Amino acid sequence: MAAKTLFISDLDGTLLSPKPEITAHTAEIINSLTDRGMNFTFATARSIYSAVPITSALDINVPCILMNGVSIYDIRNKSYIKSEFIDPADSAEILRSFEKHGVHCFMYRIEDGCLICYYSELTTKVMQSFAEVRKHEYKKPFVQCRLADRADGCTVYFTTTGPYEELLPVKEEVERLPGVDIAFYLDVYNGAWYLEIFSHRASKSNGIRFIRERYGFERVVAFGDNLNDLPMFEQADVKIAVGNAREEVKTAADIVIGTNDKDGVAEWLKQAAEG
Repeated sequence: MAAKTLFISDLDGTLLSPKPEITAHTAEIINSLTDRGMNFTFATARSIYSAVPITSALDINVPCILMNGVSIYDIRNKSYIKSEFIDPADSAEILRSFEKHGVHCFMYRIEDGCLICYYSELTTKVMQSFAEVRKHEYKKPFVQCRLADRADGCTVYFTTTGPYEELLPVKEEVERLPGVDIAFYLDVYNGAWYLEIFSHRASKSNGIRFIRERYGFERVVAFGDNLNDLPMFEQADVKIAVGNAREEVKTAADIVIGTNDKDGVAEWLKQAAEG
């Protein structure tokens, strides 16, 4: 393997098994390859609090991309290298839109190198569950406050969940702001709609571009399964879809490999290393 090649994988549906977890077999293969000089990391929609524990069995030797490109994080040094902050004026407009339509949200800020989630009220069972799982399983800091008091230059992300018809008016207003992008989608597990708001500069594509330039990688090999991996493919020299990927991702890929329940990414890396 070329010394200046970066191998980067999505987590859920790609590197992680359906459980989801890093299997012992995947960890064994990847760690043996990084010991031999392979440059490996991941790009995920997860935050530090769920991404780092679930990948703890791996030797990640290149900074990872968190929250779909909101932050670049160095696991070895436990520090944020780069984050895309939302302009305070945009944060104020976002909060006004939520308040206008009677929708509560979570607001994420990075303060002194720590990601903290703020909220005003937990008004629905889904929001309560969202907070409880992250507080207890991931030990994520949650702080109740008046959000407008904290909407300054440290804010990186807003999210909320609820019925489609309640979130749609907020989505339609916020997406007019030139400084932010949004994700609006149905969670197949709990049947709730999610609205996520972040800087327009935050993407897996920009994250890979930054890592590539910062660390001098000449070639990028990317693995993915879902639509949010297509921006990552834009920056990759070799685009690889796992066998369980969405058809749109398989179509965009150069190679389709084994499924995530068969250690597809690790098995491909092993075969590539063996030449």
